[in-house]
Parts: sequence; structure tokens; C-alpha cells
Amino acid sequence: MNVSELTAIDVHTHAEVSSSGKASLADDLHAASSSYFKVESARKPTLPEMAAHYRERRMAAVVFTVDAEHATGTPPVPNEEVAEAAAANPDVLIPFASIDPFRGKAGVREARRLVEEYGVKGFKFHPSIQGFFPNDRLAYPLYEVIEETGTVALFHTGQTGIGAGVPGGGGIRLKYSNPMHVDDVAADFPHLKIILAHPSFPWQDEALAVATHKPGVHIDLSGWSPKYFPPQLVQYANSLLQDKVLFGSDYPVLTPDRWLADFDKLPIKDAVKPKILKDNAARLLGLS
Repeated sequence: MNVSELTAIDVHTHAEVSSSGKASLADDLHAASSSYFKVESARKPTLPEMAAHYRERRMAAVVFTVDAEHATGTPPVPNEEVAEAAAANPDVLIPFASIDPFRGKAGVREARRLVEEYGVKGFKFHPSIQGFFPNDRLAYPLYEVIEETGTVALFHTGQTGIGAGVPGGGGIRLKYSNPMHVDDVAADFPHLKIILAHPSFPWQDEALAVATHKPGVHIDLSGWSPKYFPPQLVQYANSLLQDKVLFGSDYPVLTPDRWLADFDKLPIKDAVKPKILKDNAARLLGLS
């Protein structure tokens, strides 16, 4: 990957369908997500299509699935498939994995194997869908491997479009995704590289406090059009957290084209924009 030739690095994209055509979400949750984000319910780009989409834009993308099989009963897109797609498209795709914390020791072994044999650069957690608090000791053996290998732990924070509008939210509980639970993780694993994903509504101030207080904690800006960003998020991105805020789209529910068009309208300093769009991610991910 030639970072100097990239216009941006999107640190938050989803592999939603496997090569066998199986989706990573049940149909009702997928439809609810599409309705929430006002996108076509048929959206399910393949991994090669994702690579082509970002290559056309001279961007790189972190890509991952979400393993929440314990809570949902739906198998994820295989981590190996995501990593193999990235290996086949190393100029544009950066592989993250996802491991359900409820998989216990088997999940811990898989995490290490995925780093050592497949070169994954990080791990995606979605506490609300996976049904766990990030500071639950259940997940700590996974964090130990992530910290030891120098990879990244990316946590969904705030409200989620998954289950929105479904009776009972599809059983998905928002309480698990308060970023203050990740503060405990950052304290207990001081060398762990952490990304708090999304503007963390309704806990935006909590996320800013954690990222300001804990050196290893970063914030990605995915899942929201920038025109809806809370003013305090824009203020901190422009100042105290300018080296810790990252461009993310949440593709395919939000395209990088739409995100960047709206981002250009924010009062972000010229010196800060390249940090958010590429430089901070390149440093965090160890890209040359």
C-alpha cells in the first residue's frame, strides 16, 4: 500500500455478505438498518466490489465483519475471507477481524492465529449486538492478545441503526455501548490502541472525555453525515483531539462520497483536515 498516493483512509467499512451469498445480519435487522440509514435494502457489495469502489477513489479502507453469533444466531462473514480479500487487494483493503467474546478460549486462540497467519490489523467489537459490556472480564483475554500483538480494538459506541424500528429493537440493548465502559478497558490495558466508533450519541461528551484523558483512545467519525455532528465534536476534532480523530464512513450504509462532501462544509482547519482524512489512521495502523 502506497500511503502517499492515497487521498484518504476510511477506518470503518463493513463486509456484509460472504462469497457464498450469506449475509452477516438476519433479514429483519438488515432491513431495519437500511431503513434507518435511508439506503437501498438490497445493498450488499461483495469484498471485490468494495475494493474496486475504494480503488476508484484512490482511498484505502479498513474492512471487517461483526461476529455476534452467540446473541443473534447468525454466523458472520468469515474473518479468513475478509483477510484473504485484503491480501488480494493490498493496495486498498486493510483487514480487521471480529470475534464474539462469548467464544472464550477458542476465540482467543483464533485472534492470535488471525494476526499471525492472516495479518489482521485490528478487531471490531459491537457491544450492543454482541450483548456484553466492554469492561466485562469475559473479553479481557481477547484484549490481552490485541495489546500484545499491537493491533487495534475498535468499539461501536452510542446508538445503533441495527434493530432500529424493530419491536423491542430486535432485542439489542443500547446500554452496552456507552463509551465510559471502554474507559475501564483503556485504564486496564494502557498500551492497547482503541478506536471509539461513531459520534457517540447520546454520550458524545463521555467519548470526548475518554479520548482526551486516555492516550491510546481515538475516535472515528463514521455512521453519521458530518452535517449532523455535535458542535463539541467538531470543536475537539479541530483542537485537542486533532491527532486522534479518524475518517470513517460506515460503508455501505454511508458512502465515502457523501461523507466527504459534507465534511468539506465543516469549519475544519486546513492543517487538521489531512490528519483526520489520512495521517492519523496511517500512524495508528502502522502503515508506511
